[in-house]
Amino acid sequence: MPLSPAEIARHPAALRGVQEQSRALIHIYETSPRLAAVFATQQRWLLGHVGLALHFRRDPNDRRTEMTIARFIEVVRRNSVASRNTAEAFVKEMLHYNIAEYISVSGDGRAHPLRVTQGTIETFTGWIHAHLRTLDQIDSGSRLATFLDRPDMLPTLQPLIADGLLTCQDVREPSQTFSLFIWLNNGGIVMDWLMSGVDPEDAHLDRIPTSVISVSEFAHWLKLSRTHLARKLHDAETLGSIGWVGQRGHSVMWVSRQFFDEYMAVQASKLAVVDEAFDAAFAASTTPGTR
Repeated sequence: MPLSPAEIARHPAALRGVQEQSRALIHIYETSPRLAAVFATQQRWLLGHVGLALHFRRDPNDRRTEMTIARFIEVVRRNSVASRNTAEAFVKEMLHYNIAEYISVSGDGRAHPLRVTQGTIETFTGWIHAHLRTLDQIDSGSRLATFLDRPDMLPTLQPLIADGLLTCQDVREPSQTFSLFIWLNNGGIVMDWLMSGVDPEDAHLDRIPTSVISVSEFAHWLKLSRTHLARKLHDAETLGSIGWVGQRGHSVMWVSRQFFDEYMAVQASKLAVVDEAFDAAFAASTTPGTR
């Protein structure tokens, strides 16, 4: 049976697994910053998953299943992810940076069939690997090995993950501090970087030290406006969610236990979505005891 969010969140191995996962996602950001920008905010992250799901669900023999701008907008609007204009602008940006491409250009512009480029799929597969590895660390499973043996299951697995993310309230409507960052460009990476620097031995503290000292260096590495990042950090500080152990800019930043718990709760819910999708995708081909 798939792990529940509660089972994941309370497991002793969860934090170290999530931290390794965060470092893997940070590596993807460092090596493919343009592609990582697809997932720069939660809205764009969900838009990216919608596009991938449409790509994988298309039937080459049935034109009604082709991914087009019109179909993308329709799914985005039906799931209340973004406005029509935002969805259309997102697709045009993906086309501009060769993250997606036209299959053909015949007919009306919004009816041109699209597909995700192979390079995009290969990079996204790293996201799948990172999450399956975390789940395996929690229950000593073999999901990643199973997936590596059956990479052809990606077109089945990813749409199920997308469906789960779109309907998971805990992922789409996180609480307080977490929600401050999900609308910031690269906000997810900001939180991953903060939490990846936490010593698991300190996770029980009310104020948990991170590895971040300089906001300027942090902003430069993230390619963010220092002013914009500082404003978000100030908002989080006002909530009591972050602060500095000593003098600001000359000591490490801490995160509150509440912020830490919010982050871990969202990670647990996301991992549970991935696990449920994996279980459904591989149910027919996985024999008892192989997980």
